[in-house]
Amino acid sequence: MTPLITADERSRLLANGEARAAGQDTDPLPVVRLFTPDAHATWLLASLDPADGDTVHGLIDLGIGMPALGTVKLSDLAAIVGPREQPVMRDRYFQPVRRLSEYLRLAADNGSITD
Repeated sequence: MTPLITADERSRLLANGEARAAGQDTDPLPVVRLFTPDAHATWLLASLDPADGDTVHGLIDLGIGMPALGTVKLSDLAAIVGPREQPVMRDRYFQPVRRLSEYLRLAADNGSITD
């Protein structure tokens, strides 16, 4: 398990990933918010690929005004450091208030993830 997510978050991400792989719920609530404190990048992660246990799907905002749905590996996120040597961090206080599609719509309108 990566230090970026808790065991509970991993379980919920995997459950969403299994549903996504089966074609069931493709618009879940995000489970975890990761961010770079010194580089304006944010990831709202909604599901974890059960086949490899490393690839996550969610809303990716690299801070360049073009947030989009996509996939990234947790192992890659764990290796990222910002310009001031700050690693990617988990937002311990994140509580999702809308479905992933609504976060995407708002991010597209604003050019970034707003909450």
